[in-house]
Amino acid sequence: MDPLSEVLSLLRPRSPRTAEVDAGGAWAIELDDLAGQIKCYAVVEGSCRLMVEGRSAELSEGSCFVMPTGRGAVIGSGPDVEPALASELLGPARSGKVITYQGGGDARVIGTRFEFDSPNAPVLLRSMPTLMRVDASRDRARLRGAIELMAEEVREARPGSHLVAQQLAHLMLVQALRLHMATRAPDDVGWFAALADPRLSTALEAVHADPAHPWSVQKLAARAGMSRTTFAEHFRARAGETPIAYLTRWRMILAGEKLRTGEDTIARIASSLGYHSEHAFNAAFKREVGIPPGRYARAARPDPNLDRAADAGS
Repeated sequence: MDPLSEVLSLLRPRSPRTAEVDAGGAWAIELDDLAGQIKCYAVVEGSCRLMVEGRSAELSEGSCFVMPTGRGAVIGSGPDVEPALASELLGPARSGKVITYQGGGDARVIGTRFEFDSPNAPVLLRSMPTLMRVDASRDRARLRGAIELMAEEVREARPGSHLVAQQLAHLMLVQALRLHMATRAPDDVGWFAALADPRLSTALEAVHADPAHPWSVQKLAARAGMSRTTFAEHFRARAGETPIAYLTRWRMILAGEKLRTGEDTIARIASSLGYHSEHAFNAAFKREVGIPPGRYARAARPDPNLDRAADAGS
């Protein structure tokens, strides 16, 4: 599985709310319910402005933006308009509906909110840029097609529309993330910036394909076709951390998933992630997560009759 697919699979995103706003006149909506979620919005028709922390950008027909954090944002016709709260205007009862706002007729904006079933969501979301804006108005057929189909399902409300809209929302999210990676700014820093770099992505794919392998900076540099020093410097500049720090963090994310299921002992988990001793794994897990793996497993599965896997390493 490629790294982007694997991260999204671990997030286990759900899209319980998708709605369209048909806005007109002077209007604004504050996206006030972003914490712990990904919001994905697209302009189906017309135009509007996106205002984030004092900065403003024009969104034309086909524009799409993704926000994976609780950063404050407002969309609307322009500044100096008192915004309605998205949590009230687009509440659960209006999911799957078209909301006419301020008379409608000037801009149609469709949005979806993704929640996550994974306790790793905060860690994984922090690896994403705080704002990703892409344009599907020209030759971005897949993203544009997903946006238009999702708007059609919401508007026509045919049998099965809720499920179809959810699937199209996932497609819109993935296509938006792909386009962001393809059009990233040269000075972007973070996991997405590293994944979008052709040489570094080869090293990341190797780590994700075989996290138990005894990877070293030299081995990863060879995969990237770079010298050890150049690779280490380039990786840190792009990803914002060292290659080994990334490898360790990814292993601990995978370990957390395994610990929550309780299907393997800690010794087996340690071995599956490349640790030759349970003690070394316990130390690495505690350094990265803050608590020993046994305690982590007990907190994830609060059952007084936990199996031996949770008791080991506590």
